[in-house]
Amino acid sequence: MFLGIDLGTSEVKLLLLDGTGRIVGTAGAALALSSPQPLWSEQAPGDWWQATEAAVARLRAAHPAEFAAVRGIGLSGQMHGAVLLGEGDAVLRPAILWNDGRSHAESAELEAAAPRLHDIAGNLAMPGFTAPKLLWVRKHEPALFAQVRSVLLPKDWLRLQLTGDKVSEPSDAAGTLWLDVAQRDWSDELLSACGLSRAHMPRLVESNQASGWLKPELARAWGLGPEVVIAGGAGDNAASAIGIGATQPGDGFISLGTSGVLFVVNDRYRPNPASAVHAFCHALPQRWHQMSVMLSAASCLRWFCQLVGTDEATLLAELTPNDSAVSDAVMERAPLFLPYLAGERTPHNDPFAPGVFH
Repeated sequence: MFLGIDLGTSEVKLLLLDGTGRIVGTAGAALALSSPQPLWSEQAPGDWWQATEAAVARLRAAHPAEFAAVRGIGLSGQMHGAVLLGEGDAVLRPAILWNDGRSHAESAELEAAAPRLHDIAGNLAMPGFTAPKLLWVRKHEPALFAQVRSVLLPKDWLRLQLTGDKVSEPSDAAGTLWLDVAQRDWSDELLSACGLSRAHMPRLVESNQASGWLKPELARAWGLGPEVVIAGGAGDNAASAIGIGATQPGDGFISLGTSGVLFVVNDRYRPNPASAVHAFCHALPQRWHQMSVMLSAASCLRWFCQLVGTDEATLLAELTPNDSAVSDAVMERAPLFLPYLAGERTPHNDPFAPGVFH
């Protein structure tokens, strides 16, 4: 049996699979976002672990025999978030998430400080990426920045709790702006531009390689055997690509979650930062992908439901199953919605882009 753990923005989701890929069971636990100031988006890493343990308890209760047979765990999760660790791996502050827009000035500063950024990282510097977040911390929280000993991505902090090891993999690391995406290795040049070094980074394995073993005490607490391997895993969209079979050059898909993504598989590194298109490593060796991202997609539906006092299921049930039943006259009078509830990335790299009914 195999366990998948996905650390999303709104939920930790668990998937229990047998050796044939058949879904045996699922479970989840909700997460909350904190926005203490405009453009800020944060979560406490401790909440991720509490949600993971709650979801494990539910899945284990629903499928006790099957869960006890788990021998491997895969990880996926939200990309770009910055988890800052100090001495003894203590969390120094809430994690700054992918949809946080505070580091817009630092993004411009990074572009100036690292002239080869586009060639090495394959991407524009945007507030959503990890590197500008660290420049913001260095500028606005210098005493805290001086305490930083390690920087982990969200799913890799979860891995630390599972294994005790600091490990990442190229598909997620490509979203930091510290990775040489073509070489699938950390870039000393880009790290130095942020006042960091390889010593601050986790070691890298490929997504399909073993990254460590479940801690013995955790295996006992969860009723598992002594040798449960943890795979390298992947960032959320690369993991989705594997799940739907988008592994060959030219394969692609559209994903609508909190954000909206257009994803295309490449057989080589093909950066296109001028169009605000991302170039990342895929979750397979010697595979890359291009990706464009709108920061607000299905989250717009949740926002509207909260605005009018309903829920997504009720609202969708009210919609006509036949779009042609809506007359042209009604469509002409309908407002146009610009879904920029958290700024935008592609094609408009603008953290200040506002949502508008027009």
